[in-house]
Amino acid sequence: MDLFTHFIVPFAILTFLKVKNRLAGAFGGISIDFDVLLIGIGFLSSELFIFTHRGITHSFVFGFITAVIFLYIISRPSLNGLISHIIKRDISVDFNVRNVLLAYFGVLTHLFLDFLTTGGIPLLYPFSLTRFSANIYYYTDFITTIIALVVLIILYIRINQKYKKIAMVAFLIMLILFGGIRVYEKMDTIQSQTLEDGFTYITAYPTADMFTWTVMETNNGSSYRVYNYNNLQKSISGVSDYQNLTITNGTYASAQEAIKYANNLLDVVKFKWNHMYTVINAGKVSDGWNITYIDIMGTNSFGAGELTVKTP
Repeated sequence: MDLFTHFIVPFAILTFLKVKNRLAGAFGGISIDFDVLLIGIGFLSSELFIFTHRGITHSFVFGFITAVIFLYIISRPSLNGLISHIIKRDISVDFNVRNVLLAYFGVLTHLFLDFLTTGGIPLLYPFSLTRFSANIYYYTDFITTIIALVVLIILYIRINQKYKKIAMVAFLIMLILFGGIRVYEKMDTIQSQTLEDGFTYITAYPTADMFTWTVMETNNGSSYRVYNYNNLQKSISGVSDYQNLTITNGTYASAQEAIKYANNLLDVVKFKWNHMYTVINAGKVSDGWNITYIDIMGTNSFGAGELTVKTP
């Protein structure tokens, strides 16, 4: 989800709950997206690949830490006063236990919204690197972003408070409706497909168009079929078939050893963490193996869609 939505949702919920200092919740809601400032760290070292957008800060543990740090910084009188002067609005907020908890509430709403989107977030980090995702919303929904910006402008301008509440209610209802439509479209897309050619499992991933889904079929992970399906037109496009493992110029046993070695390399761990589904091409050369990992989905992946490493 976009930064505007992450600000509005906790702000709106706390407003309707008549909670004071609702700005603390809104600040918490946007705090963990400032992980964009950490991306450079991830580029400097493969070991720190978790320092990326939707990385380390998008977990229950580090989300709380990030909210505390962000709230402390934004509550400093010098910075707070400067921002208030620039935007001509009072955004003062105190750094105390109550506001920290409200900020963490904002973090939780942020994590929930990002969980709904494709790509996933590492909710349990540092205990697990696993990304969790409901794969209902696209990574960023253009329509939602535009409407969220409009609502934010309404909250900014000086108009009757009731109109601001109407805007917030309408926005929350829209989010729920869009989510409901996407859930229906995903289920209908999956149920409308017929598994053939030995494929036994099917799932679907959202695209920018809520009526078009990227469908992935597999046969116990040994082969894949990927295509786009438009549920309005009932049409299929871009069908591609992949084998999980292709070996050239070598034995299966030797290739497995090379792949086992490659899978422990940090560059490979990072690549597989950033790409939902990968297939492997293993090619024997005179001095070892070239192991190539290929992203077969290409949906909201980070970085190049292909990685080749050399192993003994």
